Amino acid sequence: MIKAQTVGLGFRVKSGWAAVVLLTDAAHSLQLADVSQIELCDPRLPETRQPYHAAMGKLETDSTKVNQRERVVRSISQQSLTRLLKDYRRKGFRITRAALVVGSQIDPANIANPHIRAHALEGRLFRSAVAETLQDQEIHTEVLLERDAYPSVAARLKQSSDDVKRAIQDIGRSAPAKGGPWRAEQKLAALAALFSLR
Repeated sequence: MIKAQTVGLGFRVKSGWAAVVLLTDAAHSLQLADVSQIELCDPRLPETRQPYHAAMGKLETDSTKVNQRERVVRSISQQSLTRLLKDYRRKGFRITRAALVVGSQIDPANIANPHIRAHALEGRLFRSAVAETLQDQEIHTEVLLERDAYPSVAARLKQSSDDVKRAIQDIGRSAPAKGGPWRAEQKLAALAALFSLR
């Protein structure tokens, strides 16, 4: 086993899944340790990808269905994250901090439109399922809003947003070819990893 090293772990949380990036910082040189994706829902149960939707554009009002879907989401999220973290630790990575990039943190109760409220409820569910599992694993977790992510990281690093964007692009150039091009979700997960590393 290699000597444990501190890393930055970042997630871009979406509805039903999350992009994951693990970064190391050896001698002030950022290295991409992993790019992956984890499930936050059960693919065999499509309704768990959007657990608050009854049908296209409609809010699910059956609390029994919603509660059952929420339990599945929390269980799958916990299993996916536990497996991921176990693998990282087995490889010698010491993870103490993580960051999540999310689309919104609006309180769903403040949204009048039922369809938009369903999306807000789902955002909150998937975000909290990831954050709670990380915290249960004693990993300090911070949340960044997508629209503020680059300025937040730039402020933490005391660099310009353009410098941070270039750093993220450079990290992407080292992404494994099998993963295809560096996607927006991966860039945001890398940004979150960088935020948690510093």
